Amino acid sequence: MAWMQEAGLSVRRDAIGTLIGRYEGAQPDAPALLIGSHIDSVRNGGAFDGMLGVVLAIECVSALRSNNQRLPCAIEVAAFGDEEGSRFPQSMLGSRTLSGKSVGSVAGIQDQDGVTLQYALKGVGLDIACLERAHRSPHEFLGYLELHIEQGPILDREGLSVAAVEAIVGIRRFHVILKGEAGHAGTVPMEMRRDALAAASEIVLGIEAYANQSEGRLRATVGKSEAFPGAINIIPGRVAFTVELRSADRSGLDLSVLDVTSLIETICARRNISATIFDRQDFEPALCDTRLTARLEDCIETAGHPRKRLVSGAGHDAMMMCDWIPTTMLFIRSPGGISHHPAETVELKDVAAAFDVMMTFVTSLDAWRGRPEGEMQ
Repeated sequence: MAWMQEAGLSVRRDAIGTLIGRYEGAQPDAPALLIGSHIDSVRNGGAFDGMLGVVLAIECVSALRSNNQRLPCAIEVAAFGDEEGSRFPQSMLGSRTLSGKSVGSVAGIQDQDGVTLQYALKGVGLDIACLERAHRSPHEFLGYLELHIEQGPILDREGLSVAAVEAIVGIRRFHVILKGEAGHAGTVPMEMRRDALAAASEIVLGIEAYANQSEGRLRATVGKSEAFPGAINIIPGRVAFTVELRSADRSGLDLSVLDVTSLIETICARRNISATIFDRQDFEPALCDTRLTARLEDCIETAGHPRKRLVSGAGHDAMMMCDWIPTTMLFIRSPGGISHHPAETVELKDVAAAFDVMMTFVTSLDAWRGRPEGEMQ
């Protein structure tokens, strides 16, 4: 809060705890460009995931103030909390609430110490019954910009500092339980076994091969698996595992669910194993605004960097904004592609590049706003 105030922002905290700073434009009560990211982290995470985007937004306003510069639009900086869902089992609470999306019945959700969200908010003077007061109208904003580290290796591999983000992948998740028959590891012949772990292993490799055929359009992960009874001398009779599929192509994503389901059923039928698929979770792809993203790419080039677009494989607060107001993102290189880890870092030259792009973007936003559809250059 102090950093925002020192930069010249008027600061308030909304009903879910998001810190919001506003730098007025040349005209009072002008619509605002919303620049935001999150200030929470995963456990044992790094220092730049989310926070860097908030700090750069504050620095942008500080530079405008130092130059006695007021824009045709206002700027609002949002520091969202609990984007990661690290404390409470609900991610993106701040951006969900601000954009008017339902967060469901969250009063009773608890952290690992048994503290409810309702109690935690009360401890800082907030009332969970008043969450709707944090909802904003899309008419208050021109658009949303989020700066974030890439959290992947592509920019580092290509020697680039920044890139525009054109989409954020959708996600399909589900759990699978395979049931075969446990037996003695030394007495059951190989051809008579109904080994659930062997079936699961074939499925995992099949999913990997399927994703490898997608030419980079699909990411597929089996992130968790457990075999039962879990003894060295017993054939596994049951295996539980998860499947996660990610793609920016919604139809392709839904097709991949059908194909992976068919793969599981085919392998299990051949091995005489039963399969149960349950607890499916769907997160739709979020497409960034084409005109705003094109403008951001122009600004990257104007700042002296090669034009580059990426699809984000990770979720961001921007996902909550894409269907609400025009939205775009700027990625900053992650050296080594490391993120969600204490070794996560950035290079100062890349931070400087991102700052230059952002300043170019915000100071030319009025020109973008006034240009009719199809005239973006």
